Amino acid sequence: MKDFVRKDLSFSLCGLNCALCVMKLDGYCPGCGGGTGNQSCSLARCSLEHGGYEYCFECGEYPCKKYDGATESDSFITHLHQLKDAETARDAGLPAYRAQLEEKAKILEYLLANFNDGRRKTFFCLAVNLLELPDLKAALERAEEETSPEAPLKERALTAVKYFEAAAEQNGVVLKLRKKGGPGRAK
Repeated sequence: MKDFVRKDLSFSLCGLNCALCVMKLDGYCPGCGGGTGNQSCSLARCSLEHGGYEYCFECGEYPCKKYDGATESDSFITHLHQLKDAETARDAGLPAYRAQLEEKAKILEYLLANFNDGRRKTFFCLAVNLLELPDLKAALERAEEETSPEAPLKERALTAVKYFEAAAEQNGVVLKLRKKGGPGRAK
């Protein structure tokens, strides 16, 4: 969107974790307000019309009717925790939320470099988005303990998936993108 520019391209205006998105990781999306390639967005337009808020939660009308149904389905990235993450960033403060997001991004980067057999990028992006940091760290630690760096990549990937799925199940989370009209993930 023309004239819509933001400093923070890892956490979107509306509360999506762009730093953990397949499209951003693959270089197809610069992130919310990142310039060339940025898609037209009604929330970006709204931000410009309301004085250029960096995050929707800074607006006195947040959450407005534009968020109705926003968390019911996914795009390339999960929307399930969109409002929750925005509220966490608002309540805990942006520095604390950014630190958590950076830590999750490092875990994701590590998973993709060491456990992705070419078929797990979306799965790992979902896991890192939806699981809490202690659960992520514990699942990763178990996967590392059970496999060696010399093990075949497919074996390491399957082991990691097993532990992340177990953590998800324990927390009532399904690690699949939800298509429009599909069933919800959280129980």
